Amino acid sequence: MGLRRKGRELALQTLYALDFIEQDSYLGELEWSNLYIEKLEDIIKDIKLKNKDKIVEFADSILKELIPHLHDIDEMIDQHSNKWKIDKLALIDRNIMRIAAYEMLCTTTPHAIVMDEAIEISKKFGSESSGKFINGILNAISKELKEKDD
Repeated sequence: MGLRRKGRELALQTLYALDFIEQDSYLGELEWSNLYIEKLEDIIKDIKLKNKDKIVEFADSILKELIPHLHDIDEMIDQHSNKWKIDKLALIDRNIMRIAAYEMLCTTTPHAIVMDEAIEISKKFGSESSGKFINGILNAISKELKEKDD
């Protein structure tokens, strides 16, 4: 498994941990921006990582950039999840999609790679049906973003 996938998994675990912190509706993303480093460090202590520095650096770069855009990313996921509101999605699925949507929006990583990584991570952390569900929503997001670029 590559360093970037491990970094995405570490970012996922951190977002998942943040979801259990009661959030002030006014401070929301700002509060998470201040807390994510502490949660990331707690998770690092609990798991044994090889090449820890590069993995943590990649996870940190995802979280540092994703959290300030969380509202917009959640709206995009919500728009494409048809019957499901973002707050009703399984926490793991929601956070996998947040990371993938962020990467599609804000990085040069090809969408196909981002979606493949999200599906592989969902096989490890999600339910049996997570992969198909995540793939459908990410395909719709990718299509929308590509249409905007044209």
